Amino acid sequence: MVNADKTPESPRPPYVETGHPAGPTTVPPPPEPQNREMDHEARMWGMFCHLAALVVLILPVLGLVVGPLLVWLSQRYRFAFVDEQGKEAVNFQITILLYLAAGALLTRLGGIGYAVMVIALALSLFFMAFAAVKAHHGHHYRYPFPLIIRFIK
Repeated sequence: MVNADKTPESPRPPYVETGHPAGPTTVPPPPEPQNREMDHEARMWGMFCHLAALVVLILPVLGLVVGPLLVWLSQRYRFAFVDEQGKEAVNFQITILLYLAAGALLTRLGGIGYAVMVIALALSLFFMAFAAVKAHHGHHYRYPFPLIIRFIK
């Protein structure tokens, strides 16, 4: 006995044609990401707050704090996002500066100070780059607590 529904000459379509489109005619807009900054200029300045610590290449030691401080002070009233990210960047770089000072003191007592300074600089570069990327994407980035002392609230 041959099943007429499954003949190779007349396969059944997987849908029934009704004359109407198969789906909605308009696609709803994608939902906006929650808790992200949408303003491109604010994201750019937030990223610059973190990257400004590279001023240390021009102004040794104090450039860690001076760069982010200048960007934050110049743009904090224009964008709330920059105010938040600037405080984070300045606090983090002040904390790194304190770690470097502690490492410098420990070099006088023993060789461990050099290791402290190298680790502090490596962490500074890594987290600065990571925070800059996060800020550029609009995320409200906060540095991990054990690495930062929040002087400016």
